[in-house]
Amino acid sequence: MTEGPVAKNIVLFAVPLFLGNLFQQLYNTADAFAVGNLLGDNALAGVSSTGSLIFLLVGFFSGLAMGAGVVISKFYGAGDIQNMRKAIHTSFVFFTVSGIIFSVIGALAAEPILRLMQTPDDVMVNALAYVRTYFAGLFTMVTYNVCMAIMQAVGDSKHPLYYLIISSILNVILDYFFMGVLKLGVFSAAMATVISQMVSVVLCLVRLFRIKADYKLRLKELKIDFGILGLIVKNGLPSGFQNSVISIANVVVQGHINHFGEAAMAGCGAFSKIEGFAFLPVTCFSAAMTTFVSQNLGAGKPDRAKKGARFGVITAVIIAEVIGGLMILFAEPLIDAFTESEEALLYGIEKSRICCGFFFLCALCHCFAAVLRGAGKAVVPMGAMLACWCVIRVSILFIVVPITETIDIVNWVYPITWFLCSLVLAGYYFFADWTGEKKKGKLLEAAGGPEAP
Repeated sequence: MTEGPVAKNIVLFAVPLFLGNLFQQLYNTADAFAVGNLLGDNALAGVSSTGSLIFLLVGFFSGLAMGAGVVISKFYGAGDIQNMRKAIHTSFVFFTVSGIIFSVIGALAAEPILRLMQTPDDVMVNALAYVRTYFAGLFTMVTYNVCMAIMQAVGDSKHPLYYLIISSILNVILDYFFMGVLKLGVFSAAMATVISQMVSVVLCLVRLFRIKADYKLRLKELKIDFGILGLIVKNGLPSGFQNSVISIANVVVQGHINHFGEAAMAGCGAFSKIEGFAFLPVTCFSAAMTTFVSQNLGAGKPDRAKKGARFGVITAVIIAEVIGGLMILFAEPLIDAFTESEEALLYGIEKSRICCGFFFLCALCHCFAAVLRGAGKAVVPMGAMLACWCVIRVSILFIVVPITETIDIVNWVYPITWFLCSLVLAGYYFFADWTGEKKKGKLLEAAGGPEAP
């Protein structure tokens, strides 16, 4: 990442990330597709209504994993192998143990949270069965995330892709075997996901323990260095906290969707699954930018970091708007694949027409945030996203929805808050010293210039 053509480096790193995330997205989407077609709209509503709750914990650990990746990338870019190894082993131990603890917490807290979300009684049984099974295997998702963060931080985005392809295909097979052949209930969709994720974890561990490289895992080094852990938490906690609080806001949004009934839940849930696929190129470019910026700043190349950031932002925005246009054009057949209900289909199409044309705003938010995280400024995107995506979004819902009694405002709240957040982050990106160049210049000037002893 610190040598060679900037655009080529970012694209070659982002493409395997895209393909890997494409297959990872198949986990929940395959569940929703199989559930909707094999078990009906009630079961689909149950699975769809749990998405925000699941991301509440998964998003927290994904954010922390970003912090681990930033720390590892900076040590790797600076050639500090000793501290890089400490960061790798600290991350692995911390995430694995935390994942086990939160698996238990998630399974126990699922029902009261679903009730706070106003999940209808006729959907509750399916939603609870699905989410409890999913949370029981949460530790596998957490362990996979940290393994992926380690490999991506040192520039290896290919092997996580290979493992995800295998586990995603397995997940689809298990979905149809459990629900189609064995006629098991909606919980088996989550069980298929957990089993498949476990396979990808095993494959990751085999590589990390066997590879002959500086980032190899060794049993005797598996311990926590609390100084390094402090750096990981400093860089990752803002993103993890941000993801979780945004998830809480999305739980509130889901509660308002639930208010409009089973058809709205199924239709909006189907749109969310499609949106998850559609936005993958943007999220992959942003992940590549985080690694690119952190490695180059670690190597003392701020101009190269800025050049990569510009390329990533412009490319992601163009891709996002092209995808948004295609989603509007093909909304009906895409959403129709998930549901046989005409009413649910209309809810999904309506949300597509409102949100998809503004995907470029969401792309700006993600890309500016990725650059700032890579620069070690994770608190800035956290503050902007919490204010816009949480406080303002929830305030609009509680004030306006009771007045209008229409689902339109629930859909419009997304582009409105994307716009506000992109304004804040763009201001910091263009006017703040996120590379640290100005600060370094002032220190040199105070010391008498670069020639001073």
